[in-house]
Amino acid sequence: MLKCRTVWRTLAPLARTSSTVCRQNARRAGLNNGRLPACVPAAHMSTAPAGGGRENQLYVLLVGATCVGGAIYAYRTVKGDSQRYQDRIDEISSRPLKTFTEEPATPTQSEPPAAPSPAEPSPPAPDAEILAPIETADLPSEPPAAEPAEARPGVVAEDEPVIEASPEEAAEPPVVEPEPSPPSEPTPAELTEPVADSESPAAESAAAAKPAEPQLEAVTESGDASPASHKVSSHTPYLLIGGGTASFAAARSIRARDPGARVLIVTDELVPPYMRPPLSKELWFSDDPSVTETLRFKQWNGKERSIYFQPPSFYINAEELGSAENGGVAVLTGKKVVHMDVRGNKIKLDDDTEISYDKCLIATGGVPRNLQVIERAGEEVMKRTTLFRKVEDFKSLDKVSRNVKSITIIGGGFLGSELACALGRRSTESDLEVIQMYPEKGNMGKVLPEYLSNWTTEKVKKEGVKIISEALVKSVVSKDDKLEIQLKDGRLVKTDHIVAAVGLEPNVDLAKSAGLEVDSDFGGFRVNAELQARSNIWVAGDAACFYDIRLGRRRVEHHDHAVVSGRLAGENMTGANKPYWHQSMFWSDLGPDVGYEAIGIVDSSLPTVGVFAKATAKDTPKAATEESGTGIRSESETEHTASSPVASSAPSPTGVQHKDEYGKGVIFYLRDKVVVGIILWNVFNRMPIARKIIKDGEEHADLNEVAKLFNIHDD
Repeated sequence: MLKCRTVWRTLAPLARTSSTVCRQNARRAGLNNGRLPACVPAAHMSTAPAGGGRENQLYVLLVGATCVGGAIYAYRTVKGDSQRYQDRIDEISSRPLKTFTEEPATPTQSEPPAAPSPAEPSPPAPDAEILAPIETADLPSEPPAAEPAEARPGVVAEDEPVIEASPEEAAEPPVVEPEPSPPSEPTPAELTEPVADSESPAAESAAAAKPAEPQLEAVTESGDASPASHKVSSHTPYLLIGGGTASFAAARSIRARDPGARVLIVTDELVPPYMRPPLSKELWFSDDPSVTETLRFKQWNGKERSIYFQPPSFYINAEELGSAENGGVAVLTGKKVVHMDVRGNKIKLDDDTEISYDKCLIATGGVPRNLQVIERAGEEVMKRTTLFRKVEDFKSLDKVSRNVKSITIIGGGFLGSELACALGRRSTESDLEVIQMYPEKGNMGKVLPEYLSNWTTEKVKKEGVKIISEALVKSVVSKDDKLEIQLKDGRLVKTDHIVAAVGLEPNVDLAKSAGLEVDSDFGGFRVNAELQARSNIWVAGDAACFYDIRLGRRRVEHHDHAVVSGRLAGENMTGANKPYWHQSMFWSDLGPDVGYEAIGIVDSSLPTVGVFAKATAKDTPKAATEESGTGIRSESETEHTASSPVASSAPSPTGVQHKDEYGKGVIFYLRDKVVVGIILWNVFNRMPIARKIIKDGEEHADLNEVAKLFNIHDD
């Protein structure tokens, strides 16, 4: 029809011109014969004198031919389109039947079934939305998807889901393996085990013969070292680089604001997103001998949970992401992004495959630092050194701690002190020697005031840890099946294994190829108030260097910051345009009896004021988790805001109390007489109050009165 309209528009001016010429000739003939043009009857135009009759005949003939030709062309075009459409419908409708009826005649594939290569559905045609349930039947590893499986927002098909077939598909007689029932709460072991492939070689052949658009190989959400490969689309609307807490928080936020969003997470780890804090805390206190396989732990309140944020049923298979009607979140594991083309809106993976995107989040986190003397010590020393960061590091260190006689932890910060207490507790049950050394005078010497750092050091010693303070490592050598650590003051420490916990370096490997700015003072990608590095690129988590309206430019390496910044970045990727004003907190536990939470700038070089009180049985991390219901305390803290807190009426002591009374308290960090940081020592569920004090930015004449807001003197 469109072509007919084009032809008519071309011929219409010619027809109008012929009509005009005809009328002019008729008028001219009338004047020559002495008759007025008005007296020339219209019926005599066809028999007019010479000069006008032939043109009238051509005009009528031309118009008639145009109409007849246009009608014929339109009829043939409509009939042809209808026939092609019907042929397409018949072809697509016959695909499921064709796949299974040809199965007996298909020869067996020579490749092992553990590494199939199922093809992605063909590119969607204009009727793709109607035919999507039928086309998904071409995937050999799964039955055709049904709409109820995608009706739940944020919950998508598992690796081997139970999905009801449509009435038409139920009538087909395909022979498939029985489908397992989905577990109500899959264990983390199921997340790390490879998915068994039950598809037949014939189904693989039928799927491989189907044409498809250029695809990329993906890795399923599995913890196996040799994951099965799948096909994923070469384009995704939302691309999240990194598989940590920030990426997962962003994915949840994107799906909350855009329920139909298709989100792809790319991570170099072999497991889906998980919580890192339990790796150095609760997992070490588990009584389960198989904790390294299950990765489940009991919180201080006795409740059990997995380190994974969500079970496998939350994620959609990567090869289904492009065709999922209701969208979903897919995880591409075991892949590292090595190049980023900002102008072309695409990335390149370590296997040279490319994925384009509409919007991208960089949440690459950080890489554990190492001591240069260890890096220069040689391969043997490096083999016996652990840089603690990932699930694999936890599993490796757990195995080492059960097979060696001595472990030395270098570092006195949060991670080093937590691991020292955890391994020290284990040493009481075996003959393991645990040594912790650091350049400061006491544990957390860069964070806590000296008096509280010394108290903490004594607490760590009671856990069975040998402390070597003011220790600067000069060299490390491997000798007589031992590692000899030579200190600058002449002391020599012999050990079997070293754990280097000396900080984190932000992962900014993509900065060069992407042309993104890196902060020279704090490291990390510099972003604006909306966490943007470019118009369609955001950064969150440890890798983001942001501007704090109260405390200046900062970079934070804690769980709460990853949660909140990832959530905000996800909202802004869907058009929220919100600034990052949140004061993130962090926490650390030295076992179930001593814990603290902090916010703002906590630097022992700043002036501090501490107000303490006698602790009670409820002033422990265990009691705090029993009240909040979660061991990840920031999950509850970040959902609340402080509003006109009521100060305690109990009298408060002045100044710092005796060290035996450091049961609980509040430490204020000051800069220009203004509170810029607060530590709550065995005081829990009061973080919104601390956040409000820092946000107000006011001078306080008596911080003892401010401490009453935290009700530390109440029994």
